Amino acid sequence: MSARVPACQLLERQQDNYAALWVIDPPMDSWLVDQSAGVVSGNQGVLNEWAAKGKQAHNPFEIAVGEPLGKEVVLFWPKAHQLGIWWLKWLCEQLPTGTSIEVVGEHQGGIKRVPKILAELGMPCDKRDNARRCSLFVTRSAALELASGNAASESAWQRFEAVGVTLESHPGVFGHGKVDEGTLLMLESLDSCLPNKPLKVLDMGCGDGIVSAWLAQRGHHVTAVDVSAFAIEACKRTLAANGLAGRVLHSDVFSALEGEQFDWIISNPPFHKERDISYGPSQRLISGAPEHLVAGGRLVIVANGFLPYPEHLQRAFQDFQTLADNRRFKVYSAIKPSR
Repeated sequence: MSARVPACQLLERQQDNYAALWVIDPPMDSWLVDQSAGVVSGNQGVLNEWAAKGKQAHNPFEIAVGEPLGKEVVLFWPKAHQLGIWWLKWLCEQLPTGTSIEVVGEHQGGIKRVPKILAELGMPCDKRDNARRCSLFVTRSAALELASGNAASESAWQRFEAVGVTLESHPGVFGHGKVDEGTLLMLESLDSCLPNKPLKVLDMGCGDGIVSAWLAQRGHHVTAVDVSAFAIEACKRTLAANGLAGRVLHSDVFSALEGEQFDWIISNPPFHKERDISYGPSQRLISGAPEHLVAGGRLVIVANGFLPYPEHLQRAFQDFQTLADNRRFKVYSAIKPSR
């Protein structure tokens, strides 16, 4: 478990005797796991952490509307404030009107915007505490107006067209509302080197499903995985919007794919965790790829040019090549030796 989180320390100093605390989109913090009865998060790693301690753990898309969470709810404000707005709307749909909701977060993470956002939603706001460069607000769930007959939280979804596919995008998902330059470079590289025969392909870190849909359009058998439940839902919607088939799994890198092998693994792996640079998932992707590739199978990844992926590829595969380099991004390919 990681070191104590400032926002959790601010909560702890309230000295509340929580009886049935539910935490929404929290960081990993040992005190918070022990204090809470359950967690709702889009992050599979967080869900695994709570479940390992015998706590209830759900992603928001598997909870029925109105399913009880309890009367003690704390939302940890995310860096993507549009995602924070989505969580507030989701909580208003989920909780009885007038249920107390605490909202906590770091100043550099945008928590100071919360009073204005609550006012725009017609929700009250009281400031409860301020310390450790964090703030804690208290509000109450409200009955929000429905848009076009849909739940208010549905308004966060954005549909757009790119590379010949229709994409469904959600706040908090990588590249929300646009296509990443590195992904475009990788797709251009794949267009010239993918064989015509159908392959069993793993799209690792699928995001909104642009790579999965692009591959499925070309007849490949796609498995898409992501640590984010929002990405999983977006990828499912993207495939459906294009009338395409594919298997989509909520997985922390290879955790849901034990023993399974693929012809190709394709990825635009993340290197940020909130505001910090983190190579952990990328390193696990590269080091675990040979085990999940058939003999002669190929890993293709795209990355910012400054990232130290060549040394990781060399260590895992003994050899690799650069398929493309536009000075900002590089596309790497590594092949598992045939035996």
